[in-house]
Amino acid sequence: MIPKNFKDSKAGRAILAWLLAVALMVALMMLIGAITRLTESGLSMVEWRPFIGVLPPFSEAEWSRIFDLYRQTSEYRLENAGMPMSEFKMIFWWEYIHRLWGRFIGLAFAVPLAWFLWRGYIPKPLKPHLFILLCLGGLQGIIGWWMVNSGFVDRHDVSQYRLVVHLAVAFLILGYLIWLIAEFFERAAVAPATPDTLRRGTTGFLLLVAVTIISGGLVAGLGAGFDYNTWPLMADNLVPAGLYDSSPWWLAAFEDVLSVQFDHRILAYLTFILAMVLLWRAKKLSVTRWQYASHLMLAIAVLLQLLLGIATLLSVVSLPLAVLHQAGAILLFSSAILARHACR
Repeated sequence: MIPKNFKDSKAGRAILAWLLAVALMVALMMLIGAITRLTESGLSMVEWRPFIGVLPPFSEAEWSRIFDLYRQTSEYRLENAGMPMSEFKMIFWWEYIHRLWGRFIGLAFAVPLAWFLWRGYIPKPLKPHLFILLCLGGLQGIIGWWMVNSGFVDRHDVSQYRLVVHLAVAFLILGYLIWLIAEFFERAAVAPATPDTLRRGTTGFLLLVAVTIISGGLVAGLGAGFDYNTWPLMADNLVPAGLYDSSPWWLAAFEDVLSVQFDHRILAYLTFILAMVLLWRAKKLSVTRWQYASHLMLAIAVLLQLLLGIATLLSVVSLPLAVLHQAGAILLFSSAILARHACR
């Protein structure tokens, strides 16, 4: 996709550095988003001012005005009635940082993109991918407000469905960036002997990781991690009673706390098992050094993420551990993208 002579050029190195910087900013944004969610800060900014809402409140009168807006929300009435101004300021700042960082990412992507295009630095095969990323970034901002808006109508939290969409698009953007970055680091032709089983395996693993992350989004959206805080048993059983006890039964996979958390546990176990199987297969088959290294990285990332998930659950969603668990998801997903790229 990217010409080899371009990768080694000054312009190519500049674009690679730019994409790496944006990917790191997106990863940090996802951690800020996790903190925003965990501190229940997402509904503190009632107004959506995408262009003029950059400056925070400076005067007590402005703080009082925006606090009055928050006191009209369902979250305040149902969850935080009587909240003092000092606590409101804390949750406001996290949401403010979250939105401001999103604007910074937009500028960090759009401004260099315009400059690279003006200078003619971007090769033709790369242009459509960068325009798609630009559109995805704009769409993500709209989805963010669509998600937040769901929490202002007769409920004290945002819709878990919209939260999952917001999370999925964030990972899609990060994955797209990582794939493009991997293209820059590739210098030789792909080994023709890449076994089909390994290629299919990395594809399946990437899909499984994506489903597990979406399941984690449902856990976060429902606050399911604050219940059933034992491991390996759940409600005193390996398979707890009451699973999918709803009508219709399949709705429990999205709205029942017990079923959602159980599904996430099972998906995590399956992810771990598949990562180990892939590593074993890579060791047995004729693969390149980078292909084997990418599978070893997968195994390490999935083991770390499993341990972090268990620790987060047992701690009843301790903020530092929960943020580390989000970081583990980013690492695991990134590793899955790199492994799939290595075996394509």
